[in-house]
Amino acid sequence: MVRIEKTDKVTAGGVELRNHMILAAGILGTTGASLNRILNLGAGGVITKSIGPEPKTGHHGPTVCVLDGAVMNAMGLPNPSSNFVSELDAIEDIGSKPVIASIFGGNPEDFSKVASWFAGRVRGFELNVSCPHAEGYGAQIGCNPDLVYDCTKAAVKAAGGLPVWVKLTPNVTDITASAKSAERAGASAVVAINTVKAMRISTELRRPMLGNGTGGLSGPAVFPIAVRCVWDLYEAVKIPIIGCGGVMTADNVVEMMMAGASAVEIGSGVLGLSGVNIFKDIAAELYADAGEGKDTVKAEDIIGCAHEY
Repeated sequence: MVRIEKTDKVTAGGVELRNHMILAAGILGTTGASLNRILNLGAGGVITKSIGPEPKTGHHGPTVCVLDGAVMNAMGLPNPSSNFVSELDAIEDIGSKPVIASIFGGNPEDFSKVASWFAGRVRGFELNVSCPHAEGYGAQIGCNPDLVYDCTKAAVKAAGGLPVWVKLTPNVTDITASAKSAERAGASAVVAINTVKAMRISTELRRPMLGNGTGGLSGPAVFPIAVRCVWDLYEAVKIPIIGCGGVMTADNVVEMMMAGASAVEIGSGVLGLSGVNIFKDIAAELYADAGEGKDTVKAEDIIGCAHEY
């Protein structure tokens, strides 16, 4: 396996990280204490639960279904809205920590409003325009390149100079259309991908497994889809790409980077054998000191290298 030369810091999409692996939004990011714990367990950065303009209770349960090789969920973007900001107080020395706020809204004004709450408290923003199971939000924004442009532009203006990442949906004919809109609007990076539309039915109960009926699929089953999306985006935009979707191993990280990702997010991977130690375990295999007697490469030398074939 390719091993990456160790470095003191990694910069991706304008955000200085501790390594190439970031906790994805919606996974263990509902409290400041949890975010702080994941940072202490080796994550290169963490992303909060998606926060919106008004409190939401989300969909009724069941909201999560663990399947063979995948996870299906329909949370419905539950969040405490502006009350979440005080959770950041639980993160030790937050000013020096790579914490990114995930935000969502139904229009440009919502994104501007929510971004203003976090400006100066976090290292950057990730715009959730890709959740596939929240009516009026998420993918209903991300499927419309014009809306992506307007919402991104509003968030960039309200971000106070902080980097703005745009998390894209794979549930479109052409993922690059929204990416190009985000780039034109001033996004610092795009993130690919959020969950893939999915559904399972319990044959015993004769009803959908999720309370919402349909949901989004994540985990190893979507990794090839995510790699393809990162590949297409690398050919289409000049801003950095953050890979997300089914990353479970050090080799998965390398593969995402070879497709074009500058860093990766890990979400469902915390349900694997390593649990919350996945960041440390991957780092132990992924990175090597110069002179260890093992072949190493600089990260920048493998980002997008597969496009040279």
